[in-house]
Amino acid sequence: MGSTTSGPARTVYRGDVGYDEARRATMWNANVPDRYPGRIVQATCVADVMAAVRKAKASDESVSVRSGGHSWSGNHVRDGGVLIDLSRLTSFSIDKATMSATVEPGLGGSVLLAALMREGLFFPVGHCRGVGLGGYLLQGGFGWNGRAYGPACASVMAIDYVDADGELRHASDTENSDMLWAARGSGPGFFGVVVKFHLRLYARPRFIGTAAVQYSVDRLEDVVRWMGEIGPDVPSEVELQFVVSRNPSFPPRLRKYNRTSPVRIEIAAPVMTSSRSAAKAALSFLESRPRGSRRRLPLLPVPLSAAFGAVMQHYPNSTNWTTDNLWTHAGPDELLSHVQRIADTLPPPPAHFLWLNWAPTHTLGDMAYSVEDRTYLALYGGWSDPRDATSTPAWARDNVAAMESLSTGIQFADDPGRPARGISLAAQARLDALRATQDPQGRFHRWIGEA
Repeated sequence: MGSTTSGPARTVYRGDVGYDEARRATMWNANVPDRYPGRIVQATCVADVMAAVRKAKASDESVSVRSGGHSWSGNHVRDGGVLIDLSRLTSFSIDKATMSATVEPGLGGSVLLAALMREGLFFPVGHCRGVGLGGYLLQGGFGWNGRAYGPACASVMAIDYVDADGELRHASDTENSDMLWAARGSGPGFFGVVVKFHLRLYARPRFIGTAAVQYSVDRLEDVVRWMGEIGPDVPSEVELQFVVSRNPSFPPRLRKYNRTSPVRIEIAAPVMTSSRSAAKAALSFLESRPRGSRRRLPLLPVPLSAAFGAVMQHYPNSTNWTTDNLWTHAGPDELLSHVQRIADTLPPPPAHFLWLNWAPTHTLGDMAYSVEDRTYLALYGGWSDPRDATSTPAWARDNVAAMESLSTGIQFADDPGRPARGISLAAQARLDALRATQDPQGRFHRWIGEA
């Protein structure tokens, strides 16, 4: 199913007509960094990738890779060298009998999920439309029903990749297993070009729905304390979270939210289970929620197309973004003053703050992915008005910096591009040792914010 665009790769050199258009097109974030690759190779097949890496080796050039372009920091946009654009590699196949799929890195997760759902299958793809599976899977993969399945990279059974010499190789539990280990969670620091992922699939949940509650911002303390109290006991099939924003997801948008819109708190609880009654039981903890809500959305079945739409309301196209994040196991007493300041200083929309109850119940396998915690906090500093170009990025950066003592690491999915710990010290040491043997010339860039 699906098809990769055929034809020769287009190579655009710095100085060519159309170069900056091609450079900017490698990013979804309109806040494109002032970094300039020497050339951009728009690959249309695996042979194009192999040729690009071989040329880089012969010319002693560095290599960076783009799949869907959703790196917030633009990790793939580097000065000099070659940027290999994989966004045209979008083919996939589904084998229902073996509950497996093979996917190319430029394929959007939402596209794959739509095809899987028609076959009664499921995979925990990312929550946003347009995210390419390449970067998503390499960085860990926090997606729909991820608390039940664990990070999506745990469901990667094998990869096909182009190594630092430009050779096509396969990695599985029995062949080049260290490279499979690295591909499961090393994110932007992976030293190779993955051209195909082999995925383990799951049965489609029989009931997919959500419940939600809105509060005015003056109930923030009640919400934070409630989340801290019930978080560890929330069933794994529920993705409990709250968002502080000026553009809530419901009711359907009937007016344009603007810089003077009131700040709202929206608790959302997407749930995927075997039945509506099972979903209702899984959400029974909502009965203990704080009183005084402004609006309530009872448990309803929700098509995933609508769920994607609700998420994307917070991420409009053609927007500048600066993001930052942290994992933490701090409790409400430690976090409350920080979250209150975040809300009190919230910039105009689409800037928003996310508190995600992760509280993992899964056991991590042997993979580079190795940093997660009870709670995930992320600040999405989005702006389109030039008046906000300084204050909104500062809101995201400064508030996370103030919580540094409470942080146990960061998530590559919302990569801030600053020095931070994305994998454990032990995993980093193993990754560095493997890099020394697999990419001794340092052909592939490390993560731009590697601590």
